[in-house]
Amino acid sequence: MFLPRRKIRIETERLTLREPVLTDFREWSSLREGSADFLTPWEPQWAADHLSRKGFANRVYWSQRSISSGSAVPLFLFRREDDALVGAITLDNIRRGPAQSGTLGYWTGQPYARMGYMREALQAMSHYAFERLDLSRLEAACLPENAPSRRLLESCGFKYEGVAQSYLQIAGRWRTHVLYAALRGDRRGRTDVG
Repeated sequence: MFLPRRKIRIETERLTLREPVLTDFREWSSLREGSADFLTPWEPQWAADHLSRKGFANRVYWSQRSISSGSAVPLFLFRREDDALVGAITLDNIRRGPAQSGTLGYWTGQPYARMGYMREALQAMSHYAFERLDLSRLEAACLPENAPSRRLLESCGFKYEGVAQSYLQIAGRWRTHVLYAALRGDRRGRTDVG
């Protein structure tokens, strides 16, 4: 039986979150290239074709397949006032069954950093994951020295859970990350005992 692929679109006060399409290539590659020095210290090493049209097309097709299969929700963030691409957020590694969890990753272009856009997007994606996808747990990881990302996660209700040694290859070498998680209906730190 053929099921039509559903489009995902999330509206917030200042942003529209939607899946990437091929016509986003020029704006995406320009923002990534212009923000390379800002982004590369925190990300896995870019492939040789990272900024190429073919590499982007592969990314778009992966996004479409991931959304269709329910394994990931990769979305671009567009500022509503002028439709400018400001970054991206991906809910990946969606695990069903007893886990009901997923992993969040995100990036913001340097011109749009520290303006609250990613906080807005992270809150919207968390709400979508808990309410629409019925997930129970969201995880995120960042480098210990990435204070802005740690503050962002904490301000969105993510709690520090520990350290993962050699968690991801960043800039070509294995790096330890700090782990955060948010739970639907999180009661950590609260008690009913009087």
